[in-house]
Amino acid sequence: MTSRQWKLARRSLPYGERTLVVGVLNVTPDSFSDGGQFLSVDSALAHAGQMIDEGADILDVGGESTRPGSEFVSEEEELHRVIPVIERLAASASIPISIDTTKSSVARAALEAGAEIVNDISGLRFDPAIAEEVAKTKAGLVLMHSRGTPKTMQTLPPIDDIMTEVVTGLRASIALAEERGIRRESICIDPGIGFGKTAEQNLELIAKLDRLVSQFPHFPIMIGTSRKSFIGKLLNNAPSDERLHGTVATAVASVLKGAHIVRVHDVKAAVEAVRVVDAVVYTEFKDFDLS
Repeated sequence: MTSRQWKLARRSLPYGERTLVVGVLNVTPDSFSDGGQFLSVDSALAHAGQMIDEGADILDVGGESTRPGSEFVSEEEELHRVIPVIERLAASASIPISIDTTKSSVARAALEAGAEIVNDISGLRFDPAIAEEVAKTKAGLVLMHSRGTPKTMQTLPPIDDIMTEVVTGLRASIALAEERGIRRESICIDPGIGFGKTAEQNLELIAKLDRLVSQFPHFPIMIGTSRKSFIGKLLNNAPSDERLHGTVATAVASVLKGAHIVRVHDVKAAVEAVRVVDAVVYTEFKDFDLS
């Protein structure tokens, strides 16, 4: 496999030689699976330290829930939640920090505080000015496909051809990003598992992820399936805190189909799983020490 580079604000991350793991750090009261657990700066930093120790390659800090049915929070509230955490992490963490936001003002403040990546679940649909903030700092940008808003996405009529919808939407997001000055090598794409898709379509996107890889050969592909409801449906309606093994299964399936990055809540389990699957996907067997 050939190693390529995802260009961030102050460094590059190699991908295509092993799977990168993004640890989710939600500093929100209402995220669907861990809301309220890491609201204080100290608890957030402690959890971040744990994820780093467990092998996370990136920490993704979010101050606004995007669970189905959720409302947008104010700019002031989102800044209040995320900036103190990002400032502390940027000063001490050895790995890059990502800000999960759809607001250009929050992206700007987070980048000034030390973040190196902006993760936009709207793919620049909600606030295209995010692109200018990313371009100015030469930060990394994750463009995710989604439909509607978090409040409406699960009430939209389903799309007949989800693969075409995702490819078309991501192409539009990439074009807008490049028009506004973002370097192609700074863009990562995410098909948006769960964001306006049916459970069957989420499975289809994973099963056909290699088609997405072939459509976008110059971009790292991130997958975020962690604890999502379609996994619960497959496991007899298991609640979010009982979806670990299902999450690991979807991460492994995604890597086998070409994903370069997995975004997860449970870092240790994901790191161990992708280490093994990477040995299958990326390693020359004769060089793999099993002694």
